[in-house]
Amino acid sequence: MVRRFINFGKFAWRRFENISTVAVMSVMVVLPVLEATLRKFFSLTLPGAAEYVRHGTLWVAFIGAALAAREGVHLKMASGDFIKKEPFKTILFVFQSSLAVAVSAGFVIACFELISAERANLMNVAPFLPTWIAQIPMPLCMAMVAVSFTRKAEGWASRITVLALAGAMLCIGFVPEANRGALLMPTIIVLLAGLLAGAPLFTVFGGLALFLFFMDGIPLAAVPSETYRVVASPTLPTIPLFTLAGYILSEGGASKRLVHLFHALFSWMPGGVAVATVLVCAFFTTFTGASGVTILALGGLLFPMLVKEAYPERFSLGLVTASGSIGLLFPPSLPIIIYGVVAAIPIDRMFIACLIPGLMLVTLVSGFGIGLSKFKRIASTPFHFTTLRRAISVAKWDLLLPVIVIVGIFGGLTTIVEAAALTVLYAIILECFIHKTLSFSVGLPRTMVKCGEIVGGVLIILGFAFGLTNYLIDAEIPALLKTWVQATIHSKLLFLIILNLLLIVVACMMDIFSAIVVVVRIMLPIATAYGIDPVHLGVMFLVNLELGYLMPPMGLNLFFSAYRFERPLTDVYRAVVPFLILGAIIVALVTYIPWLSLCLIGK
Repeated sequence: MVRRFINFGKFAWRRFENISTVAVMSVMVVLPVLEATLRKFFSLTLPGAAEYVRHGTLWVAFIGAALAAREGVHLKMASGDFIKKEPFKTILFVFQSSLAVAVSAGFVIACFELISAERANLMNVAPFLPTWIAQIPMPLCMAMVAVSFTRKAEGWASRITVLALAGAMLCIGFVPEANRGALLMPTIIVLLAGLLAGAPLFTVFGGLALFLFFMDGIPLAAVPSETYRVVASPTLPTIPLFTLAGYILSEGGASKRLVHLFHALFSWMPGGVAVATVLVCAFFTTFTGASGVTILALGGLLFPMLVKEAYPERFSLGLVTASGSIGLLFPPSLPIIIYGVVAAIPIDRMFIACLIPGLMLVTLVSGFGIGLSKFKRIASTPFHFTTLRRAISVAKWDLLLPVIVIVGIFGGLTTIVEAAALTVLYAIILECFIHKTLSFSVGLPRTMVKCGEIVGGVLIILGFAFGLTNYLIDAEIPALLKTWVQATIHSKLLFLIILNLLLIVVACMMDIFSAIVVVVRIMLPIATAYGIDPVHLGVMFLVNLELGYLMPPMGLNLFFSAYRFERPLTDVYRAVVPFLILGAIIVALVTYIPWLSLCLIGK
């Protein structure tokens, strides 16, 4: 009877998480579209619509974090799979889980401090939405994150151990303020050990932020307060919206349609299949925002196609692995949006600034494919107009997707959030009603939940990283670092070289989203002191981090590729070497010729 009750509770909560994700994402799509329509045709506005959409981003972030914990897909630096033998494997898992539970519980405690203060203020963030109600998803969902990590431990003995270790970690809260500084290094060591053992990245950022504020005697409410403050950015809702559009397209089969179209367009020319691979990956990544998704979604189509056309296996493996991240330099790329949010730069300026470097990278990688094709004397496929016409007929509606974004944003017809919502609506119409490859009642909600898992995993890191970097800023760490760097490095050229190396290392150590949040807020004032334009710095960041995706031994694309194609990592390492060289050329050109990034924005 008790077991049946527990199972029913799990099922009911799972349904609640799924329904909440679908409901919030639906509201985030409908409100901007309705707002744009009313403004355009009736000169009316929806009071509070923008605030509801922004807070929808917060709710999606934390509900998605609960979903990611439930499904075990939180972003990690390491998997912890390097230990296979028992009992060491179980010990490692218990350590990861206890750390995640402790940080989640600490954040819940901090949230209740914040909500208690907000309840006393009786302020509304939007019509009929008190501030403290808007913040409720933070502690509720992080509590569920703690529950999920506890449940994943096998057996009651392991679960009790997880709770006991997490409780022991939380006992740090009873340490007198005068003695807390002595715990800084042990805390950092434990968090780094968790990072290497496979604990989620949010535990490192969140745990360090909580401890640093605690060490200085600042109320822990400062951490969720900074996380909550992220929603003040008017462009942040574009992250879940554009990601949702990409997932709908992926689940609806847009990848297959685009592959057939680009193959029909370019396979007749030398290296045409390689060119088609680069272009279709770039097109797809712009909407998914994640190179790993592109490799997983398109790899099964593109790799066999390249091998079938007589391209060497190593080249084919390297091309698909490298092409997965090329689209990050084209609108509406999520890393571009995140950089604009963090650096407080208009997103449309960043989109324009990235165009020339993005086209250069596409041209260089495509040119390498063409050159290899000629060297290997790979035969081209004869051009058939009938095949092209059929491919265009099938994929014509997919090709309109970038038009919505470009015309909407740069034509002044919509805000960037409204353009993102329109893109999602168009993707839904395309896949559910035109192609009918995605069920509106079943497939679409399932896709929204899957998207929520990924968005939650990214945004929770973003929120916690903001809390950490705000502590560093309050502690004047960037200012001290700026003074030291200027006193030590007198050459702008030397600074740029060191910055390039630093960014590539950072890209190997963490995902591109958290890397942007953590490093940009620290390096931006230093780079500005050397006369580096923030827009130019942004493009530098993106091309360096993109190169880091391919850098052995820890580049994320390498792991995705090894997993997707079932190849040893050493094979993938060798395959990407030529593309690392091409990427390094683009990094050098972008870094030392600022005109490439600034000319289109009039600087």
